[in-house]
Amino acid sequence: MTMLNESALHEGALATARRGLRMTPEFRRGLVLTLVLAVVATAGRVVIPVAVQQTIDHGLPSGGSGPDMGYIRGAVGICAVAVLFTAVAAYLMNVRLYRSTESGLASLRVKAFRHVHDLSMLTQSGERRGALVSRVTGDVDQISQFMQWGGLMLLVSTAEVLVVTGLMAVYSWQLTLLVWASFIPLVLGLRHFQKRISRAYMVVRERMGDLLSVVGEAVVGAAVIKAYAAEARTSERVDRAVERGRRAQTRAQALVAMTFPLSEVVAALATAAVVVCGVLLGVGGELTAGELVAFMFLVTLFVSPMQTATEILNEAQNAIAGWRRVLGVLDTEPDVADPGEAGRTLERGPVSVSFEGVGFAYPSGPPVLHGVDVDIAPRTRVAVVGETGSGKTTFAKLLTRLMDPASGAVRINGVPLREIRFSSLRERVVIVPQDGFLFDATLAENIRYGRPGASDEELVAALGELGLGDWLEGLPRGLATPVGQRGESLSAGERQLVALARAYLADPDLLVLDEATSAVDPATEVRLQRALDGATRGRTAVSIAHRLSTARAADEVLVFDRGRIVQRGPHAELVAVPGVYADLYASWVAQRGHDAVPSASVMRS
Repeated sequence: MTMLNESALHEGALATARRGLRMTPEFRRGLVLTLVLAVVATAGRVVIPVAVQQTIDHGLPSGGSGPDMGYIRGAVGICAVAVLFTAVAAYLMNVRLYRSTESGLASLRVKAFRHVHDLSMLTQSGERRGALVSRVTGDVDQISQFMQWGGLMLLVSTAEVLVVTGLMAVYSWQLTLLVWASFIPLVLGLRHFQKRISRAYMVVRERMGDLLSVVGEAVVGAAVIKAYAAEARTSERVDRAVERGRRAQTRAQALVAMTFPLSEVVAALATAAVVVCGVLLGVGGELTAGELVAFMFLVTLFVSPMQTATEILNEAQNAIAGWRRVLGVLDTEPDVADPGEAGRTLERGPVSVSFEGVGFAYPSGPPVLHGVDVDIAPRTRVAVVGETGSGKTTFAKLLTRLMDPASGAVRINGVPLREIRFSSLRERVVIVPQDGFLFDATLAENIRYGRPGASDEELVAALGELGLGDWLEGLPRGLATPVGQRGESLSAGERQLVALARAYLADPDLLVLDEATSAVDPATEVRLQRALDGATRGRTAVSIAHRLSTARAADEVLVFDRGRIVQRGPHAELVAVPGVYADLYASWVAQRGHDAVPSASVMRS
């Protein structure tokens, strides 16, 4: 199957961060002013050490005349104003940072979600649904946590280190070099740990995606699990996924935990070295007592962000891992691409279809279609039949451009599908899929997907034209009836009826039915078949037939066998000659004595 582009997984952390920031300019918008506010917020912290130094050196004279209370009160007042000013700057910085990160993350979520929808069905099938959802939700949330906590701390810590370093250098450049020399080995060591932690957190994000997939399947498939008494096996599967996630998270946290004691040791050594060397400088007259005390305060302010850097590293690597997975989605080029503005628009009217030497094979699989050549005239109702795996559903997907052929071309009114804008193609060609997926909304909202501006009166009229008026009247709340998640409040047959009504309301020129009546009971089938005669009259219709009654009502039947069209013609002609179709029809007739519905194993693709 077509897989997501995972080249981003092998990028360095800085390269990933730079690409992520380029892709979401909202993060950078107004960043300069935010940095200025961060510097201002940090500068207020160094006022207190300066005030202490000034008080010791000037407010406490050595002559024994007593403290200069006026000087001390002035210093305290300046500190109070500075702290208040710092608090306001910090508030503004936080607000700006939260706004920019939320805007950036919203943009990233939208881009990732829309890109997932741009990917072909093959690419989406190549990823487990839960893992794909995890990339768009959980991984983006991980980036959010870092940007709003780690990003804030990174700004504040960077500003604090710069401001504190500058002030320390004013007091003593020798001690400043000593402090930095103490922390350089830690910084170099963190670069080594960064790669290992990055790999560990990539595994964490993958395990979280696997866990979401397993839990999602267990919830959606609860009915099947109960029906087959598979609760214990399902619980074991979920437990294994949880345990793998726990082990991955523990390994990553263990690597991060190694950095904490290192930072504590380095901080203690730096403080001790400053005390010893500071006293020696003081004895030599190069440093006053107040300056030494102030320098000790500044060392504390310097050490704090350095120790915080280990926590930031932890969150940063987790976020980078999430960013890599999101970029893996965004880097994946859609293999069924919309030509967009450069594409062609088809006018409304009768539709002809032609397959010219079309071949197709799923990735890593054998060919499914072999050199299919067929022309379908406008306003013709065609039934496509064949045994399981004969290529019927693949034919329908190529016809609606859910996939592109590996060879040959599919044309509508002589125009290759690759050259038609998606917006035009989706208006002209509508497919009713086999599963009849419904959204968690009302009946009216689900049908209205076919034509968003349709009124309730138009919905009722459409259902009436399909022969479903009495069914609608039998629903407890009519059009306002909730269908539940995935349409679970309705039967399988009712879900397909809604899907058909949705497609009928869209009024396409080419209607493709992928076994759309496969789950309808016999009584409903008779009524629906009669409605389909009216719904397909005057337009081109292609039905992937699960029931041979559909084939009998068609103008022409295409018989697939092992990826080739082996017979074509009206039902009456095909059933009269030996061949694949006659065998399928005989099998269906043989079962009518037991069940009016043909065997799914015979006719389902």
